Amino acid sequence: MGKAADLSEFDRGQIVMARKLGTSIIEPARLVGCSRSAVVSIHAKWINDGDTSSRRQGVGRPGVIKEKGRRRLSRFVKQNRRQTVAHLTA
Repeated sequence: MGKAADLSEFDRGQIVMARKLGTSIIEPARLVGCSRSAVVSIHAKWINDGDTSSRRQGVGRPGVIKEKGRRRLSRFVKQNRRQTVAHLTA
């Protein structure tokens, strides 16, 4: 099972503002639809660092084909849809 997606900047801002207004931890969690521990960690990050941005970027293994190769491959496939995989890799 994979990790959940990061919250958007808007959701993070809502959590920070709700906590600044003095709400409990569970209220912004219900508002945004995340766990209470996520609310605590986002608020603590905002208190300590002054921002809530996520440092997590492209997780997982890098793709084998770069964007240029992907465009080229799609062009080849569109030219002749009956080509075999062996012919395309050559």
